[in-house]
Amino acid sequence: MTSSQDDQMFNRVEVKVLPPGRRWAARLQLRIDGEDVVADAVGAGGRGLLADEALPATGHGSLWATGKGRRVVLGEPECTGGCCGFLSVFVQRHGGIVEWSYGQMPGDEPRLPDFHFDADQYDAAMARSSADRWQQVSPE
Repeated sequence: MTSSQDDQMFNRVEVKVLPPGRRWAARLQLRIDGEDVVADAVGAGGRGLLADEALPATGHGSLWATGKGRRVVLGEPECTGGCCGFLSVFVQRHGGIVEWSYGQMPGDEPRLPDFHFDADQYDAAMARSSADRWQQVSPE
């Protein structure tokens, strides 16, 4: 199998740190295969995963994939997750694959499909966004 065939088997994740705004602290923008899955699910005024939670200064954050899976809240609508529900996924590493599955959606939104990422590409995206995050807050 060629690398282009391998790439077609996996989803592609991009992580960007958004600067803090008037209402929210710095958040992450998560694009899967070019689509902003959080913004699409939580709508205008909602919030995505907070950068401090996902990319802490020490250790690995909530999106870091290990063999022991865990539920990660990716965002919530403006009315809060306690009211309308959270956008969440179950993140787990299976050898060379990172899987996001069993997603919960706010309100009546259709459930996200399961996503499968090449573990090396996923780890690189998390490391890159973590470095970007801490370069933003580090004094020059």
